Amino acid sequence: MGMKHCKEISVFCVLFIAFGADTLGLAVGESLTPEMKKNCTYVVTVETTCTNGADTSNHVSIRFGDTNSNDVVVQHLNTKHVTRLDPLKPAGLDDTPIKPFQACTVDEFQLTGQCVESPICYLYLKLIGTDDWRPGFAQIRVLEGDHLSSEYFYFRRYLPRHVWHGSDVCDREVTPFGIRHKRRVFGKKPDDEHLVMVP
Repeated sequence: MGMKHCKEISVFCVLFIAFGADTLGLAVGESLTPEMKKNCTYVVTVETTCTNGADTSNHVSIRFGDTNSNDVVVQHLNTKHVTRLDPLKPAGLDDTPIKPFQACTVDEFQLTGQCVESPICYLYLKLIGTDDWRPGFAQIRVLEGDHLSSEYFYFRRYLPRHVWHGSDVCDREVTPFGIRHKRRVFGKKPDDEHLVMVP
């Protein structure tokens, strides 16, 4: 098909080029659509401290990502529960359904979300409900690439309710006045406006 014919029927040519590229195995515009990005499997480990009243039965949400703001959000982490870990042994205790976020426990969750492109460097938790909850640490492992896994994020305090609470160590800059962090904005939804940083 010549170029002069494409000028006359440009819509047809665009469709032909797009479907032709797809037939050849080329992904047209794949990097532009988030829903077409590759998914990865994450293992989330969360410790609840041994303090009296540290446990919760409320919904816990988690949000984490990398320096490129590849953002993974799970609204009800409780529903992704896999197993409870014994801190003294690497293997899980059992595979029976158990209630997560009990005092003096380490829980492990498995979930799927869009892949990160660099090591996970921010993590926030949100408690939805009226309980108090005192997590100790949280850590994310990326099964498709261990080099992308996070360090441990430490909390060791009761979380405020209904706000994202956590740490961002992505873009740190050392200045004469201390360590400076770039401000991370997740979106314009009312749910995303309130972030509390752990020093």
